[in-house]
Amino acid sequence: MSGKFEPKTPVQLNPPKDDPISLEELAKANGEGEGGKCYVAIKGLVYDVTGNKAYLPGGAYHVFAGKDASKALGKTSTKVEDVDADWSGLTEKEKGTLNDWVTFFSKRYNVVGKVEGATNFE
Repeated sequence: MSGKFEPKTPVQLNPPKDDPISLEELAKANGEGEGGKCYVAIKGLVYDVTGNKAYLPGGAYHVFAGKDASKALGKTSTKVEDVDADWSGLTEKEKGTLNDWVTFFSKRYNVVGKVEGATNFE
């Protein structure tokens, strides 16, 4: 399974950071405004997705911008009501899907920190 979820073009990533990012700071990083940052958190890790238009306003995944989208990603859902950090109620299959998303994101986007006070890492 080597190479699973590899990006089509190689991505040079910075070493992951573990800086605390408050929920307020995460919420502001929703890609809106001039030159605004766009972050998506998964299982408490915050990824910088600023360069991907899909997460910016009007994009298919903007619903995840500025939030921890763990539950929605596990359910493969873009419904606002599924965007939640608490993924404890996911089925085993959905947890596998969520872990696949973690792998996918970690091969494409820089980890800029961890959600302050997050308890949903594992």
